[in-house]
Amino acid sequence: MKFLAAVGLLLAAVAAAAQPVPASPPVLAPGIYGAPMGSGTYPAVAEGRADASGYTLYHPANMPAGKLPLVLWGNGGCKDNGLSAALFLREIASQGYFVVANGAPRVERPMLAALPPLDEHAADAPPPITTADETSVAQLLHAIDWAAAANRAGPFAGHIDLSRIAVMGHSCGGLQAIAAAADPRIGAVVIFDSGIYNQPHDVPGRLHMEKSGLARLHTPIAYFLGGPTDIAFANGSDDVARIDHVPAFLGSLPVGHGATFQLANGGEWGRVGVAWLDWQIKHDRAAAKTFVGPDCGLCTASGWTVSRKHFPLLP
Repeated sequence: MKFLAAVGLLLAAVAAAAQPVPASPPVLAPGIYGAPMGSGTYPAVAEGRADASGYTLYHPANMPAGKLPLVLWGNGGCKDNGLSAALFLREIASQGYFVVANGAPRVERPMLAALPPLDEHAADAPPPITTADETSVAQLLHAIDWAAAANRAGPFAGHIDLSRIAVMGHSCGGLQAIAAAADPRIGAVVIFDSGIYNQPHDVPGRLHMEKSGLARLHTPIAYFLGGPTDIAFANGSDDVARIDHVPAFLGSLPVGHGATFQLANGGEWGRVGVAWLDWQIKHDRAAAKTFVGPDCGLCTASGWTVSRKHFPLLP
C-alpha cells in the first residue's frame, strides 16, 4: 500500500509538472494607468513608458519642484508585472517618492474593502518552487541607471534624488531587495513577507541566496511579516535572529502572506513602509517614533508584535 501511495504521489507530481505554465497577461501600451491615488501630499499615478522597458513607474501626478528620493521595488513571486502592488506603490509615491518597480505594466488587482479570512494552515505546506523568476536583481539595480538618465533629460529631469535610494520588495521580490541591499548606493531597505530560505532550493532560474548574504547588509533593515500563517514568517524571523551588525526591526501583524497590499493605499503595509522610508531616507524624527523607544507606535499598536536588534534608543 505504501508503494502504491508513493507511486500515486509521483504520478501526481509528474502530471503537475507537465501542466502548461499560464501565459502572462500582455504588456499594456505606454501611458498612465488609473487615477491619481494616495494619502500623501502628492496623489500619484502608475505609468509605463517606452523608454522604461521592463519597468513600471510610480510618481506624483504633478511633479513637485524639488527632487524625490528613489525607491526600487521587487514584486511578489519576482513576477514581470509592475502593477502587482499598484495601490501600495501609489501610496509610497504620493508621500514624495519616485518609485521604479521591476516588471512591465500588465494587470492591476482590484482594491479590496477588507482582507479575506486567514487560512490557519497556509504556512504548513508552502507551494513548491517550480518555475524560473521573471525578473532579476540585476534588473532591479539597473533601474538606478535608468533613473540617472531620466534625471538628466525628459519629463523627470532634475526631479530624482540619486543620493537617496531605497529598495523594497514582497516575498520573492523581498529576496531581490535583500540581495540588492548590498549595493553601496542603497540607503534604506524594507522587506515585506519575505526572508532568505531556511531550507535552500536548487531550482534553475530562481534566485538562490544563502544566509551568509545577510552579512553584506550595510544599512538598517526592516522586516514586516504577516504573522504565523505567512509562509515567509519562519524565514524572515530567522534572518532577523542572524543579523548582528546593523540595526534590524521586525514587525509582525497577523494578515497572512498576501498582507494588505490590495487595501486602500496599501493598508498597514503602506503606512509602515512610508514611515520607515521617511525615517531612514528623509530623517523625519516624527516617523522614527513609529519604531524607536519603549512606547513606539508599533510597540503599542493593536495586533502588532515587535522585536528589535542593535536599535537606537532615541530617534
